[in-house]
Amino acid sequence: MLYAIICEELPGALERRLANRPAHLARLKALQSEGRLILAGPHPMLDSEDPGKAGFDGSLIVAEFASREAAIAWAAEDPYAQANVFSKVTVKPFRKVFPT
Repeated sequence: MLYAIICEELPGALERRLANRPAHLARLKALQSEGRLILAGPHPMLDSEDPGKAGFDGSLIVAEFASREAAIAWAAEDPYAQANVFSKVTVKPFRKVFPT
């Protein structure tokens, strides 16, 4: 089943985010190579592709996992979570309707 991993960022976490980005992207690429990643990306603080020093206020990942518990465990092992980038991580079942 698909799960949405909704992450809310701690204020001032941009430096930790940037330092851990390569490892975070590697995990996402692994999900993608397994055909399980639907989408992933950050929420910029500004209405801009590159918010610069303003940073981000969180991230969204939608991917396939065997169970909600598996999605929670995957999210907990993410380099951003390990580096204390997020204040809160919510994992919810997700049903994709569009695009078909």
